[in-house]
Amino acid sequence: MIIFEKIRYKNFLSSGNHITEIQLNKSKSTLIVGQNGTGKSTSLDALSFALFGRAHRNITKEQLINSINKKDCVTEVYFTIGKSKFNIIRGIKPNIFEIWKDGIMLNQSSHAKEYQKILEQNILKLNHKSFHQVVVLGSSSFIPFMQLRAYQRRAVIEDLLDINVFSKMNIILKESISQQKDRLKDINYKIDINENKIETQNKYIKDIKILNEEVKEDKLTQIDTAYHEVIELKQRIKAAQTDYDSGAAKTEKNIKEYNDLKQANMHAMARIRSKIESIVKNAKFYEDHLECPTCTQSITQEVRETKIQESKDEAKNLQKNMQDLSEKSEGISNALESVNSHQEYYRELLSDINNDNKEITRLNDLMTKLNKEVNTSSTTDVDKASKELKDMTTSLTKLTDEKTTVSEEFQYSSAMVEMLRDTGIKTKIIKQYLPIINKFVNQYLQILDFFVHFDLDENFQETIKSRHRDAFSYDSFSEGEKQRIDLALLFSWRQIAKMKNSISTNLLILDETFDSSLDHDGVENLLKILYTLTNDTSVFVISHKREVLDDKFENKIEFTKEKNFSKIA
Repeated sequence: MIIFEKIRYKNFLSSGNHITEIQLNKSKSTLIVGQNGTGKSTSLDALSFALFGRAHRNITKEQLINSINKKDCVTEVYFTIGKSKFNIIRGIKPNIFEIWKDGIMLNQSSHAKEYQKILEQNILKLNHKSFHQVVVLGSSSFIPFMQLRAYQRRAVIEDLLDINVFSKMNIILKESISQQKDRLKDINYKIDINENKIETQNKYIKDIKILNEEVKEDKLTQIDTAYHEVIELKQRIKAAQTDYDSGAAKTEKNIKEYNDLKQANMHAMARIRSKIESIVKNAKFYEDHLECPTCTQSITQEVRETKIQESKDEAKNLQKNMQDLSEKSEGISNALESVNSHQEYYRELLSDINNDNKEITRLNDLMTKLNKEVNTSSTTDVDKASKELKDMTTSLTKLTDEKTTVSEEFQYSSAMVEMLRDTGIKTKIIKQYLPIINKFVNQYLQILDFFVHFDLDENFQETIKSRHRDAFSYDSFSEGEKQRIDLALLFSWRQIAKMKNSISTNLLILDETFDSSLDHDGVENLLKILYTLTNDTSVFVISHKREVLDDKFENKIEFTKEKNFSKIA
């Protein structure tokens, strides 16, 4: 139950910059009086604005700001629910909307509409429409239950019976169904993609296996070719090595021998050349000297001629020896050249052997590599592709399972939506309460001295019969009679709300109800109803009939105007 404690406001409509405060649980009954325009109904508008962001009467938000001060419009309402204390602050210029619970302001991170939804759905369990059916009965902009359309009547009763949760559930379920449809569409799309991937992967594995066999055959052919090349090279190396081993050393020996002979021949020629030079020098001495330079004895012509001739003969012999040595040297050079050519052959042969050995090493490495690829790589790609195929299959299984789950959820949600339609479980509950609602309405009609039988059906259409059993509709009655029906419904709603503990509250406001179409008996009968209300109900009556009602209420609030601003006298 909501226990409203007080309402505070300033710069709201005709109220000025001073705080107007009204205690809402001070007494069981309070009469609010004042001349027209003094601000009697302003408190009701302030309460409605504080709770729902709009006035009770049809007044725009901009018009709610005091036209003189034009800023700092603030309303505050204080109430308790159970053990929790709440305070709602709402203002204009600047815009303010705060919800306080037990001295702590609720998080304002959400949008203002979401913040309002939290207030109405989670705290008040009351919306603007229900508030004006259960709490307020006014003569101005109030639309009585009987003047509402069928769907609006349904909404009021659903709020009263606290079954609007089924409507909310229905909305949530419809959203869930929409999401489930999207999920199913997405899952089916993913399943199609996965099935195509699996088909492609199977073909890919098959192609890999075929390709691997082809590659394997090609590598085996390469291995066989390399193997035969190695055999040929080894045979060629063996023959070359035999040739090298048999001839290279002998050639090296011959070269050394010929080089030694050549060196000895060169030394012999050098000695002969030196002797010839000495002989020529000696002959020259005898040609140029007639006496001995040392002892100064004369050298005869005969001696001179003899010495010269001996020198010539000896030089001639030496020249012949020199010629023989020269011919021998030429022979040695030719032989050495021949031997050197053999040596070059063996060098080239050794180089070929080394190159062939390198080629054998390369071919052996190639065969090792190819053998490894034949034994391992051919299966690696297949294994990798098979693992990927397994993962795809697992993913497809998960998607299929998810599709089954979502499909079951979709079927369940669809069945629940059918149950939660207006013609489903809600109608069954409403049917159970209709006899009670009709009973309450008829009881209050009797108290109000209006002796008709009122019956509201499951389609929220009324049947009203007189004592003579004539059938009427709501619109068939006078304004005073309509008001009696409206009052009977108002008090019935409060009874139902109290029974259900749905939107039960201590507050009841009658805005100029006594000033309208009620006659004297109607006024007295209405007062009787008010007197029967429990002590936890605070009734506020806004009226011009001060002279009639002044002594009928425990408390009185009088509004006046001072310098164009409303105030409590």
